[in-house]
Amino acid sequence: MHILNIHNHYLNRGGEDESFTAEANLLREMGHQVGFYEEYNKRIAALGLWQTGIRAAWSQESYELIRMQLQHTAYDVVHVQNFFPLISPSVYFAAQAEGVPVVQSLRNYRISCLNALFFRDNQPCEACLGKKIPWAGIRHRCYRDSLPASGATALAMMLHRTLDTWRKKVDVYVAPTQFVRQKFIQSGLEPEKIIVKPNFVHPDPGIGAGQGGYALYVGRLSEEKGLDTLLAAWQTLDGKLPLKIVGDGPLGEHLAETLTHFSSVEWLGPKKLLEVYELMGQAMMLIMPSKWYETFGRVVIEAFAKGTPVIATDIGAIAELVESGRTGLHFRSGDPVDLATQVEWALTHPQAWGKMRKQARAEFVAKYTAQENYRILQTVFALATAQQP
Repeated sequence: MHILNIHNHYLNRGGEDESFTAEANLLREMGHQVGFYEEYNKRIAALGLWQTGIRAAWSQESYELIRMQLQHTAYDVVHVQNFFPLISPSVYFAAQAEGVPVVQSLRNYRISCLNALFFRDNQPCEACLGKKIPWAGIRHRCYRDSLPASGATALAMMLHRTLDTWRKKVDVYVAPTQFVRQKFIQSGLEPEKIIVKPNFVHPDPGIGAGQGGYALYVGRLSEEKGLDTLLAAWQTLDGKLPLKIVGDGPLGEHLAETLTHFSSVEWLGPKKLLEVYELMGQAMMLIMPSKWYETFGRVVIEAFAKGTPVIATDIGAIAELVESGRTGLHFRSGDPVDLATQVEWALTHPQAWGKMRKQARAEFVAKYTAQENYRILQTVFALATAQQP
């Protein structure tokens, strides 16, 4: 097949960007031709928030460029990974005008929530879920803490609800977990159009020894990721297990200042993927303290690939990925005492934790390899092309 991949990259590379690259590489490895249309959020500074918000509703530039690309090359499918904010849903209309089916990956909650996280005031928020007008999102300035930008983003959302874009212009949606699928059904998408396809890790990084004697956090340093819960838990643990933190983000400066009071926590900054794999393989456990409804949590399956169990919050897709007592443990979201309790349990039950290492690796082999992912992806594309006249 010939697939056109469309993606708006984030300013700080994250899980969505990694998954976009991994999927494109897999398709090419399997013999498909893959074309690209990409945008980068570094352009937002030049455009300004208001202009960016308007463009999020309709980018004439994207519409015209996609039509030209589809006219020049005979693509079988257009696969939109992330259209916000610079590409816009105008690309759906361009694809339909050229008779090419559209697949949309649901890697965030953008079409239902102004900040795409279902998160506000340090806790999950569903105030705009299923609402025709996202008043709460506008009032609370949920997009970049800007009233004009939030208003423009809300107008974009309302425009495409009015046009029935999500139902008429997209042939198949791809949700990474059942949790995400259910949230979008609540948002109004048709259940029969949403297929669950998890992310994957390829090539297989191989199992690690787990002999490093430390816990590991890998991810963006931001409020919704639950860093406050993580640090409070380690204060409670009082040096019983070292913690290494990998990543960067808006809370980096605050983290650096806070860690002056911690002797058992080390911030390593951002690391390359192979370095992260090495750290994961040696870690006793990965900690996922997110307070928002993660749509997947790519680092969880990376940890599984290395045979490292995960202690994860009990909400969102992460709770679906981690089976408590088999591939890791759950703790109550936002509760540092419960997180500390689960870590202590792992420390005092080494034999059971060792069994979980084997189960974590088995979970990766069963569900998150490239081969299994490609099988589902073929089903997605077959369903999309079958719906074309």
